[in-house]
Amino acid sequence: MTALRDAVALAAAESGLAVVSTVRADATVQASLVNVGLLAHPATGEPALGFTTYGKVKLANLRARPQIAVTFRGGWRWATAEGRAELAGPDDPQPWLKGADQLRLLLREVFTAAGGTHDDWGEYDRVMAEERRAVVLIAPARVYGNG
Repeated sequence: MTALRDAVALAAAESGLAVVSTVRADATVQASLVNVGLLAHPATGEPALGFTTYGKVKLANLRARPQIAVTFRGGWRWATAEGRAELAGPDDPQPWLKGADQLRLLLREVFTAAGGTHDDWGEYDRVMAEERRAVVLIAPARVYGNG
């Protein structure tokens, strides 16, 4: 079995780029490319994968069907982490998320965990709030691959 840290390391050279797969209402798979990082879950402290998203497709899928797979790759090596998504954002409150300031800091933490940097955090915060970005956290139930 591939370790979670090893899975994430596969994509480190490409800012944590990974393919995220969710399930549509018709049971088909929707996949997209996102930056994913490894961080401690804000409520449990356990290792979790995290990324941010906005819009209708991924969030609607995850609200209705939280099953998710995240696939990392580096060359021919790959690893997939499967689990359930937990959403935290302006439209997805969590009991452990105490207000807009904690969400603002969590969005930054997820961004930097995925290798992101920013020259103007105030501008970053403004855009994230304007887009109503949500954090997607995944506590993987299964990790596998050839990496």
